[in-house]
Amino acid sequence: MNKTAIITGIGGQDGSYLAKNLLEKDYRVIGVSRRSSVDNLLRLRTLGILDEVELISSDIQEHLSIQELIRETKPEEFYNLAAQSYVVDSFTNPLYTSNINAIAVLNILESIRIYSPDTRFYQASTSEMFGKVSETPQKETTSLHPRSPYGVAKLYAHHATINYRESYNLFACSGILFNHESPLRGGNFVTKKIVEGLVNFKEDNSSILELGNLEAKRDWGYAVDYVEAMRLMLQIDSPEDFVISTGETKSIKEFCNIVASLLGIDLFWEGSGIDEKGIDKKNNRTCISINEIHFRPAEVDLLLGDSSKAKQILNWTSEVNLEGLAKLMVDFELNGKKF
Repeated sequence: MNKTAIITGIGGQDGSYLAKNLLEKDYRVIGVSRRSSVDNLLRLRTLGILDEVELISSDIQEHLSIQELIRETKPEEFYNLAAQSYVVDSFTNPLYTSNINAIAVLNILESIRIYSPDTRFYQASTSEMFGKVSETPQKETTSLHPRSPYGVAKLYAHHATINYRESYNLFACSGILFNHESPLRGGNFVTKKIVEGLVNFKEDNSSILELGNLEAKRDWGYAVDYVEAMRLMLQIDSPEDFVISTGETKSIKEFCNIVASLLGIDLFWEGSGIDEKGIDKKNNRTCISINEIHFRPAEVDLLLGDSSKAKQILNWTSEVNLEGLAKLMVDFELNGKKF
């Protein structure tokens, strides 16, 4: 029989790409999608797989619903990708973020322990747990110092996963994924915001993109590569946690430069601090400005991952570099597709 996999957060970037990945390998895919007034299945439609997944409208905070789902299906694999995933929003909604990103994960783990202990569980951890980094690059043994309610909640879930693995011998593991983007990325994320903003400027020469800390550095990869790493983590003999990253870091300003170049915008920078501006040399128009509202209360300045363990054990590597990723996102946006 084909394996059954449950994916929470299936309507998101990662959930949609993971569903496609598993369907191509003949999985039965059950997707848990939160009830919402917005169309959170648009990505599944875009990938052409909406009719191939079994959808359940639920919320991972609903304990009885999740317990019943696991008891009835007893899936071979369970991928928890549901989250309040906007770091900035976690500062204004810390309790909601904690309930979704931490306590709900405990509910899933406890349900698996009771009703389906043979299920292999994947938890979506994050490089934001490293926060104020103690070493560079960051690897599985690097100490964790999150700098946002989002990172703190994810840290709780990460350690809960370890605890259930060690206490109850569950196959439970975490992927400590560094930033990963794609054309399906939501508009609240900075890479998508930059692509959308500069495409709009290219089209009308008047739209100004507002950003925050241009000097923050991130290790950006391609989401399609990263969901394959998730799958591989549940195929090995014994559960382990893995850093998934490209091993390269760029600043937000550098990402702006890459996108501008792809669009034929001759970008140069003028001023410093909050007065810094990105200007198109061709027409001397400002296309990027700084607004303090986009700064975090506590910044994560540098993230750079060491995924050598994943390369050695999972035989996983990142295939698409940042320039290639930016081109995929720009081309998608130029074709008029929106998320």
